[in-house]
Amino acid sequence: MSAFSERRLQLQADLVAQGRAVLELSTASVECYFTHDQDKARSVIETDDQIDQVDVNIERQSIPLLAMGEKGEFEIRSILTIVKVNNELERIADCAVNIAEFVVAHERPTERIPPTFRVMANSVLGMVRDAVKALDTGDSEVARQVLLFDDTVDRFKGEILLHAQEQVALGAFGVRFAFKLTGVTRSLERMADHCTNIAEQLIYLHSGKIVRHRPEGWSEPQAPIAH
Repeated sequence: MSAFSERRLQLQADLVAQGRAVLELSTASVECYFTHDQDKARSVIETDDQIDQVDVNIERQSIPLLAMGEKGEFEIRSILTIVKVNNELERIADCAVNIAEFVVAHERPTERIPPTFRVMANSVLGMVRDAVKALDTGDSEVARQVLLFDDTVDRFKGEILLHAQEQVALGAFGVRFAFKLTGVTRSLERMADHCTNIAEQLIYLHSGKIVRHRPEGWSEPQAPIAH
């Protein structure tokens, strides 16, 4: 195995580990929102520093690999994918921190969290989990499942925001609770968007199919490029 391949595989392993850490952080942030566990919320916020440090380390290690002179299409694309996915993972972590900050900044609500929000939160966490799985296995079918959930999450977001507005108008939701619910919902939607970006990059890496600019969305990938 060449020096480039060894370093690329190690960097890939570091990225997968980062993905698992981001999944754990995202799960904790959603849990602390449901339970209003401020200690857990503060832990999420503090852990973000570790995510940021790994993000910087992965990016710094990617640059020398590009300078090693590899000319294979897959090899070059794999490093570019690592850089892009690394950035998306860091942004997912930022969204998790945003949710935790809402918990720390507000008192425990008396209003009931809408059931649709719970379904949306679980769906987004599933997208994060599958994005990390696809990153680890290179399975384009798992990445495809991530893409298929994006429209569903967008629909949930619209339903929740409309419901919050209606409940405020009826006096069932306080303005502060509705503001918090809206902010957390938007953070979850952004997490889903970043997962979609990861899935698109992985599909491109392993199949050569560009899906992010296709108006019809997913189509069956071409045969994987040899590597």
